[in-house]
Amino acid sequence: MDPKYKYRMEIQQMMFVSGETNDPPVETTSLIEDIVKSQVIEILLQATKTAHSRSSKVVLPDDVIFLMRHDKAKVNRLRTYLSWKDLRKNAKDQDASAAAGAPAVGGEEEAKAEKDDKDGIVTKVKKSQIKLPWELQFMFNEQAQDDENDMDDDEREASIITMKRLKMADDRTRNMTKEEYVHWSDCRQASFTFRKTKRFKDWSGITQITDGKPHDDVMDILGFLTFEMVCSLTEAALKINRREQLIQSQKNKSQVNQDTAFETTVLNRKKRLFDGPDNVVRPLKARHIEEAWRQLQLLSPKQKALGTFKGNKVTKRSVFV
Repeated sequence: MDPKYKYRMEIQQMMFVSGETNDPPVETTSLIEDIVKSQVIEILLQATKTAHSRSSKVVLPDDVIFLMRHDKAKVNRLRTYLSWKDLRKNAKDQDASAAAGAPAVGGEEEAKAEKDDKDGIVTKVKKSQIKLPWELQFMFNEQAQDDENDMDDDEREASIITMKRLKMADDRTRNMTKEEYVHWSDCRQASFTFRKTKRFKDWSGITQITDGKPHDDVMDILGFLTFEMVCSLTEAALKINRREQLIQSQKNKSQVNQDTAFETTVLNRKKRLFDGPDNVVRPLKARHIEEAWRQLQLLSPKQKALGTFKGNKVTKRSVFV
């Protein structure tokens, strides 16, 4: 494999979490990595321009989030991600202080956080913790009390997307063995940035693009966004692959229907042990990713403005997925 591709294993894991059940060819993962890399470079270039516009050399989280401000559903998912990150960090600090330096157990913290969220304890914290300077409420010192049942359309859209992915994960894992579920859980931790800071900086050229050292939260945001990119490409490519196989299946069925006797013999007999599966799902190929990439660029005008990080006409084939 070409040494310039450094994230084949992580991309395979992300694709597996997103619904791909096969081992995708090298060409497929390499194409995805090329797309993600081009998007990361575009994000860094535009975020650096935003930072310079406020007379700063350091790219801050707000500079990156500002680029996707029109896609409020994605901003809300990112807010939730950063809020959980802060919540776990604070929990670790509190546990460390209470235990006088004893190591904290991450699983217990996450379990407690999940329990608190189910009990409605941290929902308000997650919603109000991160304020963005271009939002109206940022201009006022006093904030209206948040109503947990008061969700706008963007928050509802973000919640729906999250619920769909959770349902897909539940369907995928329902009949897994213990060993399979452990592998699934490991794949969900796949990241371009977590504990791979040096590799990511070399891969993305971040030190050449940005003047100062990037904020720690910027790296976390890029890790979140790269995971989202791979998931979006995989989910779109899987739909294309399924549609392609359905068309092929209908063609084959049409040919079988030409011979009624053959259809009766084949379709009504009992399935034999070595017949193999009725529907063989083929791995995603580069053409599926290319078509997914093309379709993801055919977005609404609001999303196009987000995709190219500009509010004007789209001038190049680059979209933020």
